[in-house]
Amino acid sequence: QVQLVESGGGLVQPGGSLRLSCVASGSRFSIYAMGWYRQAPGKQRELVAAISSGNSTNYADSVKGRFTISRDNAKNTVYLQMNSLKPEDTAVYYCNAFGWGTGDDYWGQGTQVTVSS
Repeated sequence: QVQLVESGGGLVQPGGSLRLSCVASGSRFSIYAMGWYRQAPGKQRELVAAISSGNSTNYADSVKGRFTISRDNAKNTVYLQMNSLKPEDTAVYYCNAFGWGTGDDYWGQGTQVTVSS
């Protein structure tokens, strides 16, 4: 069992920046693909950014050029650097760990990001 704990959310003005962190328990972090998802009120959860075990990344079109996902396997941590934030980025952001070979699929509890003046 892997536990994921997100942090770094909060209230920020439009145009501002936040960095989310997700720390994973256990010793298998490096084999997992890691993703950040978000869910706004009344909307479905959507993929924001993902990074493979080999450090390949992909992003939702809505965040390309503004968000950057990265991972530090030595710290069992995945990050989401969010710049030029917009009100439409407001959502609960969730961390996900997925094992392609194992079928493992773990979720964090979520962290709220609110972009408002």
